[in-house]
Parts: sequence; C-alpha cells; structure tokens
Amino acid sequence: MKTAAALAALLIAGSASADPVPYLQLKGHKPVKAAPSAQTAQTGVAVFTGTSYDSTTDLLEHPQNKAVYENPILPGFYPDPSIVRVKDDYYLVNSSFAYWPGIPVFHSKDLVNWQQIGNAIDRPNQLDFSNLGTSRGVFAPQISYHDGLYWIVNTCVDCKGNFVITAKDPAGPWSDPVWIDIGGIDPSIFWDDDGQAWVVHNDDPDGPPQYPGHRAIWIQRFDPVAKKMVGPHTVIVNGGTDISKKPVWIEGPHIYKINGAYYLMCAEGGTAEDHSEVIFRSDKVDGPYVPYAGNPILTQRDLDPNRALPVTSSGHADLVQTPGGDWYAVFLGTQPYQDKLYNTGRQTFMLPVSWRKDAQGVSWPLILPRDEPMPLLVDLPKGAQTGGKPHYTGATKRVGYASAKYEWLQVRTPGQPFLTVNGAGKAEKITLKALPEAIGDEKSHPAFIGLRQRHVGMTFQTTVSFHPAHDGDRAGIMALQNDDFYLFYGLTRVKGQTMLEVSRRDGKGDPVDGQPVTYMPAPAGPVTIRLDIDGGTAKFSFGAGRKARVLKDNVDATNLSTARAGGFVGTIVGLYAYSQKP
Repeated sequence: MKTAAALAALLIAGSASADPVPYLQLKGHKPVKAAPSAQTAQTGVAVFTGTSYDSTTDLLEHPQNKAVYENPILPGFYPDPSIVRVKDDYYLVNSSFAYWPGIPVFHSKDLVNWQQIGNAIDRPNQLDFSNLGTSRGVFAPQISYHDGLYWIVNTCVDCKGNFVITAKDPAGPWSDPVWIDIGGIDPSIFWDDDGQAWVVHNDDPDGPPQYPGHRAIWIQRFDPVAKKMVGPHTVIVNGGTDISKKPVWIEGPHIYKINGAYYLMCAEGGTAEDHSEVIFRSDKVDGPYVPYAGNPILTQRDLDPNRALPVTSSGHADLVQTPGGDWYAVFLGTQPYQDKLYNTGRQTFMLPVSWRKDAQGVSWPLILPRDEPMPLLVDLPKGAQTGGKPHYTGATKRVGYASAKYEWLQVRTPGQPFLTVNGAGKAEKITLKALPEAIGDEKSHPAFIGLRQRHVGMTFQTTVSFHPAHDGDRAGIMALQNDDFYLFYGLTRVKGQTMLEVSRRDGKGDPVDGQPVTYMPAPAGPVTIRLDIDGGTAKFSFGAGRKARVLKDNVDATNLSTARAGGFVGTIVGLYAYSQKP
C-alpha cells in the first residue's frame, strides 16, 4: 500500500514536517480537533454500527388508479436472468461473476414482487474464484425443473468450464458442481416431452472463425442420470441470423417447445448498445432452425440516444408462461445517467410477450418492436398484488447486515475469515478483521462486504471505529467497480496521524490504494461517515444529524461506470478494512 507516501506529499501546503497536523480548516466550518494518538478501538479490527443503504432516486410519476409495475424488476447488478415456473411459483437466477456468494436465487408468486431466498454457490468448496478478475467466474446461469429436481447449468469462466448443480429446494442447499464436457459459454438445458434432455450452448464455430465475434450455437444430448453429454455434437446456428452480414456474439441460447414447434432464442450483437434478442424455429429439436424474418424481437440500438430516460443494451432474454397462458420475457438492460455511463451495471427487466404471425401463418414471439423505447411502467400481470399501490422498485432501503444477509457480497471466494456480526437492528455491530490483502492488489481476498448500487441516486452511511496502527492502514466505505476503479472514504493513517480521507482509483495507472482527493485529521472516537452518489458525482460527509458536515462534494464518480472501468459487473458499495500487518 502507498497511502503514506501519496498523502504525505499532499499535507497542508508549506508543511514539510512529519509532525501531526493539529487540525484542518474547512471553508465555512470551525476547525476539527485531531484524534488522539491512542484510541479505544482494537488494533487491526474495524467496527461498524448504524450501517444503512438507501436509494434516493424517484424519477417516475406513477399513474393514478392504475396498477403498474416498474422496470427494472431487479434494479442494480443483476444481469443475464433465467426464469422457471413450477406450478404457481417463479424462480429466477442471475450472473454474479467472481463475487461470492454466487448465483442469487429469487422467488416470486406474481412475476413482480421478488424476494431473494438464497445463493446457489454459498460454500467455498463449491467453486474457487481465487485469482479471477471480478468480471470472470460464473456467467449466465440457466435454471430449470425436472422430475422433482431444480437444475442450474452454468459456466465458470477461467475456472474449469461448464457444470451442473441440483437442489430439491431452490433456496438450497445446491449440490457441488459436476463438470460437463462441452466448451464455450452459456449452456442451457432443454427437457423435451419425450423424456430426452438436451444442452444448447455458445462456442467457436466449426472451423476457423470468418470474422471477429463469429460464434456458433451447438446442441448435444444430455444424460441427467450420469450427468454426461452423449451423442453427436451439432452446430444449429452458425454466426447468427444472417452470416452474410457478419453478426457477432450469438450466445445465451434457450429452447422452448410451444404448440409442437421448437423455438431457439438467443442474444446477438454483444452486451453493449448493439445487444439484441433473436428467435429461430424448427420442427426438430436438433434443427435445422430458421430465423424469424422480423428479427430482432428485442433491441434498443436503433433509437435516438438522446431520448428521455433511455434503457440500452437490452437482450439476453428468457421466456416464461403464466398458469393463465400469458407469456413474459425477462432480460437485461442498462440505464445510463449520461452518454453511455451507468454505475448500476446490467439489470433485470420484464415485458409481456405478444405473438405475431408471418406471411406463411407461422407464429413468432415479440418482446418489443424495435422502434419502441423500453417502457418503465407496465401493466401488472394478472393476479399480481401491490397492496393497492403501484409497484415501485425505487424505494430500496437496507439496514445492517442481518436484514439483507443474502444480498451482501464479498470479492471472490473467501480466504481467511474476517467478518463477525453481533446484535440486530439498531444494535447490530459489524466487525471486520483488517487483512493484509487490499482492494487494488490484483485478485486478492480483501476484508470487504458490499451491496449492489441499485439506482442512479444512493446513500450509504455507517459509524466506524478503527485504530490504524501502521501508515496506510484503512477502514471505511468502499464503492467498488473493480480492483482498478473505486472510491474509498474512511479512516487511514498518514505519518503517524489518523486521517479522514477520500481517495479515488481511476485505472491501473493510479496507485494501488488510489489517489487522495481530500483528507483531514479524524475526529476523536467513532466517526459517522456518509457517501452520497448521484449519477456521476459523489459527496462525502461526516458527523450525524445537525452536526453533519460535508468533507468533499462534486467528486467525479464516473470511474464507477462500466464504460470507464470495463467488464460486466456493477458498482458494489460497502465496508472495507485493510492493515498491512494484521
């Protein structure tokens, strides 16, 4: 860690001495006394109380006397949704990449009100994400149900490849992975009504690629008893809907049997603004498949980028039918706050599906006409309950750890234990043992727990007690996009003095522990700190109630956007503790 050297150069102008600064005069405020050298907090341990996350964004005006739900149905970093209905219950899973626990599992009775009931990867011995970048790990899980068992088939990128896990209860426990012998990504199991099972997946084409992004969709039979692939391995889509136009990144395949016909639905165009969903049809499960002349059946790439409240990058869909016979699609999309910038990652949206007949009288599903912008308010599905009020996902508040235990994430599979939680509610105390593994150290296992940033506006607050024993030790709030892009706000030690610091990392060119933005001698005792993010800017405050003061406002937070940081994840905001000598 390089905090001591970086901050020492930025201490109060004209001071080249190593002596502690007695106070820092903030414009418009009284001086703050420096913290004493001895604190009551235990060395190497950070204690957090009063921890809360709250969304502050409400952009939509809801209609009066009309029952609607709001898109996205799962706001924040919940990409690549897959859904299954079992009788009157719906279950949905998402990608989680190298965060742990992995593969969140949600339950709903009405497609609108969702509750996370567990994580399919919740034991360290199931999968090891060590040495993986945050955008590697588990990609695009698919959930299905067959003969009393729930199945998830998935890819662990840069792990061992493709695997299946099973559970009798979707809340878990899920089995250890069984690795299956196929390449590529995005496997999906199709259970035919003749008793056979098939796996369809993305991989390289049969032969050398003809252009960058040239991929194929393959199919092969699957033995669910032996959990092995059997029989011929066949390409059913080469390149995409029209290979003469060089389509890229055909992936995310799902097969459905509807009215005796087989429909193959795939994502096409990559996961950025050109993302789309396309559909094919066949009389046989293993093809040949014919593309719909009206493809794509979902995209936002042709619309004016300056439209109000845009949703972009829509695609990677899955279909589900309600008990009443209606069809719905869940899919990912993004909500930029400016240009192509979004911090919340790829989110889960939902729309009703209509069916259109072509000139030959063949029926095809349509999620959204390509010239229509994504609706953010949609009529409720039949039977959905809202308590008499429109369903609104904007009111997202999480208090403490226990109230949202399934939602808190760590970076990669846990290494040595560092987390202890005592009490509940307002009395809850979260303790992190400061580890010598830092965020910013490539592919480490830091002492960090966080929640997904769910909306363009958010507040995260906590009271931290921490005695940094060595220069560079730190604990506080971390807003993390990946190891190279983050914001930190909390207590650290510089030249023997405890400081309240804001630092920012904007790529590998910055120091591992970021560039200091501002700092001041820390107030004595536990310090209440608050981070507010609104789009691409951040504000950092300290103190509680009327005594709260702004340390720094209008800090650039666009380094938390995927467009700046790269990768496939969204911002995770939470608690962090580091000590070079725990």
